[in-house]
Order: sequence, then C-alpha cells, then structure tokens
Amino acid sequence: MKKIKVAFFAEILIEDFDGAVRTMYQIIKRIDRRIFEFLFVYGAGPDDMLGFPSLKVPALTLPINTGYTMAIPALVTSELKEEIDKFAPDIVHIATPSLLGTFALKYATQRLLPVISIYHTHFISYIDYYLKHTPFLIGKVKQMMCDSHRTFYNQCDQVYVPSNSMKNELTDMGVDIYRMKLWQRGMDTRLFSPANKNLKALEKLTGNDNPTILFASRLVWEKNLETLFEIYEAMQEKHPEVNFLIAGDGIARKACEARMKNAVFVGKVDHQTLSVLYASSTLFVFPSVSEAYGNVVLEAMASGLPCIIADGGGSKDFIEQGINGFKCKPYDAACYVDKIEILLRNNTLRLQFIEEGLEYSSRLSWEHLASVYFDDLAEMAGQHVLSAVI
Repeated sequence: MKKIKVAFFAEILIEDFDGAVRTMYQIIKRIDRRIFEFLFVYGAGPDDMLGFPSLKVPALTLPINTGYTMAIPALVTSELKEEIDKFAPDIVHIATPSLLGTFALKYATQRLLPVISIYHTHFISYIDYYLKHTPFLIGKVKQMMCDSHRTFYNQCDQVYVPSNSMKNELTDMGVDIYRMKLWQRGMDTRLFSPANKNLKALEKLTGNDNPTILFASRLVWEKNLETLFEIYEAMQEKHPEVNFLIAGDGIARKACEARMKNAVFVGKVDHQTLSVLYASSTLFVFPSVSEAYGNVVLEAMASGLPCIIADGGGSKDFIEQGINGFKCKPYDAACYVDKIEILLRNNTLRLQFIEEGLEYSSRLSWEHLASVYFDDLAEMAGQHVLSAVI
C-alpha cells in the first residue's frame, strides 16, 4: 500500500517548549509509520525529528518575546521547494499562519494539495499587551490580523479549533464555519493526577504548611500578569499567611519577582515536577485571557486542584460556574480574591470542584484525538487522489 505523505510545517518543534508544541508532539509520537510518511519543515527544533526526514529553515529570534523564533523561508525558497517536491507530499499540515505558514499555503495552492491546520495560539489577544504604549494602533492592528486570519484559514481545507469560544471568534472574523472542526486537547491523566500529591515537597518550597495558590504559565505580559499582581497584593493585605507559588519563566519574570516579593518562584519545571505542584497546592488561579485552549487549567483539574480562572479565552469553556470551578471578570482582581476566600473557607465546595474537575478532565483522551487527526488525513488524501484522477 502506498504511504500517505504529509509535509508538516511549524515554527518551533522543541519538545515541551509550550502547549502548542506539546500538542504537536502528541501527534508526532503516534504516527503509524506503516501508513504515513512525514517531512518536517521548521525553524527551531532538533537536528533529528525522531528519525523522520526534516528541513530546518533559517530563523530570527523575536525581540518582543525572547525564546520565540520566526522562520524566514524567503532566504531558502528555491531549495525548500526543490526538497519538498522530491518528497512529493499528498497533504500539507500548517501549524501557524506565519511567514513559513504562508509559504506552505502558497506551495500547497500551487500544487493543488489539501491543507490541514490546528489553531494553536490566540495571537489576536496578544495585541493589547504588546501595543499598550501605542493604544491608537490596537484597533487597526487587530483588524489587520483578523483580515489575515480570514484570508489564511479560508484557504485551508480543515481547521481544528480547540474550543467553541475560539470557533465563535474565528467565525466572527469571517472564517468559513464549514472549514472548522472542534478538536480539543488531550490529557495524560497518568502524569497529571491527585496521586502525585506530596505536601512535604511543597512545604520544602514554601517553608510552611499554609494554603498555597499556584500560578503556572510562561511569564509573559499577555497572560494578564497585571491582574495577577493585583490579586497577590490584595491577598497579601488580607491573608498574608497564604503562599503564592509561581511556576514558569519568561521575559516578565523580573517584573513578577519585583511585584510579588513574597511569592515563591520555581522557574520553568519539567512535567513530573509540575504534576507534584498541581496535586499538592490548594488552589489554581489563572487570569489569562490569551489562551486558545489553556492546557494548564485542564492539567490542574486532572490533578485535583480547584480552579479560579478568567472568563475569557478558550479555557473558560472548561469551567461550569460554581460546579467545577469559578470564572471571574478577567481584569477584576477583587472577584478572584472573593472566590479564593470562598474556597479557603468552604471545604465542601472545594471537594465538589475537585471531584467535578477530575470527572471532566477524564473525558479527554490523546489516543482518541490523534485517531481523529490520522483518520482525517487519510480521508483528505483519498479525496485528493480521487480529484486528481478525475
């Protein structure tokens, strides 16, 4: 049987780099090599992509978000096309509507290849943070991004969206609804589990056995850190005994440490360590509205950690208000503090959130989601072959 060939384009393929890349690796590690051949084209990543053929594209580090890079395919256009032509893909997978993504889309269009994409990152929500010093540009830049998203995704045959909230936002931008398919994110409940609770390890970090509020994320401004600071300041005033534990790193870390002087910063930690922090903490607070999905909220729920999050972005879809967690007006620090106080006082409600959160997160399986993806690839490849024959 002829294998289905997929050219897979992504900016970054450094394993565990962020939620989007972790999602890609959940797919990559489940490729059935008897059925599929993949060619990976990327800017930053390993020299060997698990034994698959790969092409690395020259990339620049982004000045506004250190650690992130952008591939510049224009520097190697003819070489790239030649190598991809040799591979002769049946399908093109595009991770991001970037310069590399646009190159891939143009390549696919010219060769009449079907295109699949996953909406990983809610870029439009970043604009408020990165242009906060030039507010007069925000509306114009958002409109430009909406236009480019509409143009890009309306040329894709299949667009996986992680939540109904994101589907609605893309529909409002003008993306054709028939191109979009709800494809959530999976959960490794063997890794993220209440079984990882280790209060001694937590006490070693905090120096006490008081309640601990956990925030886990990249420390970048689009995570609504200003509201996190306000929550911290209010809690320090009212309940200074409560610990704040911050897991993650990023360009805003120094600012975070300056504004949250008594918080415990553990930096970027591996998943095993993070799973212990989730399972051992008292509450998870997450005011970010920039999530397309919000893996950390689901990880916290799977670990038996009650969540208080922003009523915005993709992660709000996880929470049924007052049933398995609390949602707050995104920038209203007093709302978060009020909900924290309720859960610190009401152990019955806290236990309800834990049970309901565990039940919700147990429904999401990577095996099922990967199976949907590979079935869709096979169907698209079959349709492509059929249309080519006709």
